[in-house]
Amino acid sequence: MAHFAIALLSLIFLSSAHLSLSAIDVHDLLPLFNLPKGIIPREIKSFSFSNTDNSFTLELSSNPCYVTFDDQLVFYDRIIEGKLEYGKVSGVSGIQAKKFFIWVSVTGMEVDEENDLIEFHVGALSKKLPAADFQRVPSCKSKGLRDLSSSASI
Repeated sequence: MAHFAIALLSLIFLSSAHLSLSAIDVHDLLPLFNLPKGIIPREIKSFSFSNTDNSFTLELSSNPCYVTFDDQLVFYDRIIEGKLEYGKVSGVSGIQAKKFFIWVSVTGMEVDEENDLIEFHVGALSKKLPAADFQRVPSCKSKGLRDLSSSASI
């Protein structure tokens, strides 16, 4: 509940209808919504946030951008959009995960505090990964790891 109060106070403090948060580190904003810093990579070029509906758009400075979490290969597009809520991100676009031999779009993420996991939604399917994997902010790699890309799955 204290996290929720901090998030509310932060939103009140950032009270304009549409913000460009280039002066604020986006990775420091995520914990205010009870989300780990490492769900998005380090290479953020710009970030905008709407207080009206908590929607965001971020642009990466690196493209392509591949990141691995444990054995999961993830691709981040240059533009990523979604809606921040306490403990989850919904309406996500611009993130894909390797499922066997195909790429599938990640549509949402949700914190499972009880089990210390992050659940990734891919349409009707989901996969949970340890929250500890997302405490460190990852850096983009320009190529997916060949060995990993053929075996990773969500």
